[in-house]
Amino acid sequence: MSWLREHACAAIRWRTVHDVLPPGSVSHADLDLLRAELLQYGPVVQTIKKQKSDGTWGGNMLGLVAAKAQGIKDVGTVSRYRHLVELGAPRSERAFQLTDRVLYRVLSRDDDPKLLFEYQKPAKANPGLAVWARELLREAATAALAHAGLVDDPRVRGAAHKILTNVSHFLRSDAAQKPIVRKGSRNILNPDAHPPSLFAIATLAYMSNVQRERAGLLERMGAYLGRSETKRSYTIIIGRKVLQPTFHFLGDPLQTDSAGNAKDLPFALHWIELLVRLGMLDESPVAKRILARLIKDCDGQGVWSPKNLRSVPKGKSRLADFAFPLESDNRNPEKRKADVTFRLALIAKLAGWELDFV
Repeated sequence: MSWLREHACAAIRWRTVHDVLPPGSVSHADLDLLRAELLQYGPVVQTIKKQKSDGTWGGNMLGLVAAKAQGIKDVGTVSRYRHLVELGAPRSERAFQLTDRVLYRVLSRDDDPKLLFEYQKPAKANPGLAVWARELLREAATAALAHAGLVDDPRVRGAAHKILTNVSHFLRSDAAQKPIVRKGSRNILNPDAHPPSLFAIATLAYMSNVQRERAGLLERMGAYLGRSETKRSYTIIIGRKVLQPTFHFLGDPLQTDSAGNAKDLPFALHWIELLVRLGMLDESPVAKRILARLIKDCDGQGVWSPKNLRSVPKGKSRLADFAFPLESDNRNPEKRKADVTFRLALIAKLAGWELDFV
């Protein structure tokens, strides 16, 4: 903890004090100082500055990267909003209030075509795509609001239960055993299959109040996410539209090399955190192997210090870019270690491990 307080950026220092250290470990004066530094931290300032007056970023909701050829100049609203949450920006910031309005409109089942965002144009001649897109957007909005701590809001709870009921129906169905079927020369997702999205999984992970009410679903989901994900590539076909399954999983999505290193470290850390919040870490042998490797690479202070760390690890999938890295300085060798060190501390705290705070 002392190493993080000395070497990490304002966001990680704030998150360390707020989410890892025991309550009362830091004086109110120190908290006020850390909060002031956080509000001046470059990524916080820049993210808020890029927000549009309507509460969105980039003119889209689910984009993981900018796509200028498609007119998308920035990462999507859900990722930007969740990035602010991960940075530790206070809920009192106007940026949250502006985006909350958009997210709640998505939850309200408002049929305004504009609320389809990036799916608006392709959905005009494809009613099935409109239905599919609205469902995915509602899942993303619910996950974002739950991640921001609005777990007791009746609108969020209602949306969460509906999403999880759909997941429960899938896990009980025959389609869960055969989610991929052949159509012509393609492998496609079984039209009757509705596998859990990353947003649905995150929603349940952040809502411990809902977890207590869905014990049966937790058990079934743990078994589902613990099984090896199929290596067969497939697409999702809705009408004439062919989509890639960016946010949906058919089992455990983690991959490692022969030494136990995660092939996509940012996503692996995010996924492990979700599993710990769900109480499902033991269901995933791959996650446990990655975590063991990360801990093995920590020094005597608990600082993640792998050999030949020349840059901050980058995610191949981009699915966890909103959470990693929080540190903006890639040139300082010490700062390259900060994000993983903090995540390991947070995972340990969430897992209920006995910790020595030094």
